[in-house]
Formats: sequence, structure tokens, C-alpha cells
Amino acid sequence: MIYDYKCPECGRIKEVMTKPLDTPEIPSCDNCGLKMERQYHAVPVHFKGSGFYTTDYKKKERKKK
Repeated sequence: MIYDYKCPECGRIKEVMTKPLDTPEIPSCDNCGLKMERQYHAVPVHFKGSGFYTTDYKKKERKKK
């Protein structure tokens, strides 16, 4: 797993790679020595394949009388 950390004082960003079962250690900034804060990002979602539009959002055809 890759975690992003940002220093609250100088704004430097550091990536830390850990194994999936390990708990990540909070690193300290190389520039000023303060503890860094973990950054959270939105997860990208990609809708691929057939079926999303035709089954979920397509308007049903009305029968003509």
C-alpha cells in the first residue's frame, strides 16, 4: 500500500510504501523534523463495459395506443 503524508509546517509531501498487513509508521519531515499528516484522496471510479446505460438509466419505451 502506498500512503501520502504531508508536513503541516513546510508542506513537503512524502510517499511511504508498506505491506498490506503492516500498520504504517507516521514519518517525520526531513526538512523540519515534525510529524507528518496522512493525506486522503478520492477513489477513482470507472464505469466500463456494457449494461450501465441500457439497464439502469435508459427510459422505457411507452406503448402507443
